[in-house]
Amino acid sequence: MARNPTLLLRALSALLVYPDAELRAALPEITDAIRTSRTLKANLKDDLCALADEISASDPLEAEGRYVDLFDRGRRTSLNLFEHVHGDGRQRGPAMLELRKRYLDAGLEPRTDELPDHLPVLLEYLSCCDAAETRSTIGEIAHILRALGNTLLKRHSRYAAVMAALLALAGEQGLDASAPVPPPEDLDRAWEETPAFAPPEPNPALRPEHATVR
Repeated sequence: MARNPTLLLRALSALLVYPDAELRAALPEITDAIRTSRTLKANLKDDLCALADEISASDPLEAEGRYVDLFDRGRRTSLNLFEHVHGDGRQRGPAMLELRKRYLDAGLEPRTDELPDHLPVLLEYLSCCDAAETRSTIGEIAHILRALGNTLLKRHSRYAAVMAALLALAGEQGLDASAPVPPPEDLDRAWEETPAFAPPEPNPALRPEHATVR
């Protein structure tokens, strides 16, 4: 059975977290894990290392701002996977509970405030799984990774390299730079929550024609 690329998955997870001082300090180790990996082609490793170099060479505030603009301001590039499937619908809660149970059943307790469907959290979990489960799980979310990666390509973001690497690990079809450009996102509408209750029916007695003139 093929061995799971544990260090590579952890490196990919790390590249997707907020680029604070702790991450920047770990970039040499992350780059080394990528360079020594035997599961990715050279061009993919080059693209990943270019992302690490970009984070390292950028002004910290610039790198952090770029990250927030990409991943925290709109659903289309969110790293919370179930937002791409369920949005803010009621099905998202049970799906996250099921995923969290999957982590706990494997003896893993997420050490983060992020939601269970946050991609870096999922990759940390997969780094502890066998190769078959990793390949199967990435295959299940391949359509999300591909759409996310293609959008990042259109925005000329090096973060697209992480999605390309994950798809390659699972033997899935890669990114397509010629994919149609999605329409501009209306952020207010994208983050608009579905109301928990339907609005009350209007009372006919309160209509103007029923009003009593005093």
